[in-house]
Amino acid sequence: MASRAAHFHASPYLLLSLTSLFWSLNWVIGRAIVGHVSPLALTFIRWFVAVAVMLPFAWPVIRAHWPVVRRSWREIAWLGFWGTGLHNAFAYVGLQYTTATNGVMLNSSIPIMIIVLGWVIYRETITRLQAFGVAVSLAGVLTIVARGDLAVLAAFEMNKGDLIVLAGMVFWAAYTVFLRLKPAELPGLALLACCGCMGVLLLAPLFAFEMLFLGGRVEFTPATVGAMLYVGIFPSFVGYVFWNRGVAEVGPNIAGIFVHLMPAFGAFLGWLFLDERIFAFHLAGIALILAGVALTTRGRRADPEPGPE
Repeated sequence: MASRAAHFHASPYLLLSLTSLFWSLNWVIGRAIVGHVSPLALTFIRWFVAVAVMLPFAWPVIRAHWPVVRRSWREIAWLGFWGTGLHNAFAYVGLQYTTATNGVMLNSSIPIMIIVLGWVIYRETITRLQAFGVAVSLAGVLTIVARGDLAVLAAFEMNKGDLIVLAGMVFWAAYTVFLRLKPAELPGLALLACCGCMGVLLLAPLFAFEMLFLGGRVEFTPATVGAMLYVGIFPSFVGYVFWNRGVAEVGPNIAGIFVHLMPAFGAFLGWLFLDERIFAFHLAGIALILAGVALTTRGRRADPEPGPE
């Protein structure tokens, strides 16, 4: 049992796949509770719950590594700015004006953004085979989102909600690329807890402004409480632990491709919980996504090109 547990925790591809599963349901929940919990309130509560859940586990680690935390506070604050709080706020605000389908489609741009930002900032590259894998998996995403009909893609138009969601995707791509700034001697759980606290601090004034001046609301029903607990525990706490570990082991470019699993998981969740049918285009899209992931994760990571001194 011990060896099996160790293997589970050591598999970055499994951790990244589980993260995409958690985030797939997060998009559905974010859209479902529109009108019941306002977006900035949901974002603040999400990270407040995440920090409250993780601190009992993280505090002893933070205290043991306090000199590192104090010395690296700028890097931690930088990661917290890009990766916690504001990224989710953009997504939830955007979902007030667009559909979950559009959100998933725009979400599929993250792997490409990661590759572009990684090259611009660090001159990090990927192999041709991996680039081909990204293209194949992106084709699978579009197959599912468009329901196998090219006319759906041709008719796609961006609204203000899509632009807001896209801004959030830029934040997440930047966070993934900047994860290399993580202090090597600081355990991942301690980093996440510190970034989560940064997110709560950033979101508190936005939450207060929304509630006081923008007509923000928070309904406490079994459904909304369950939703808020879920987005705080799984997409934020567990998902971020898994994501950070996966990025550290395989690099941001390869980790980013696992975002493309979200439409595949969405189709499966719809079949499992909503009695939705799975059609041929679902199967074709899932096959393309899995093929793209397999291609992208093959071979070594490309060496970064030398940057300016």
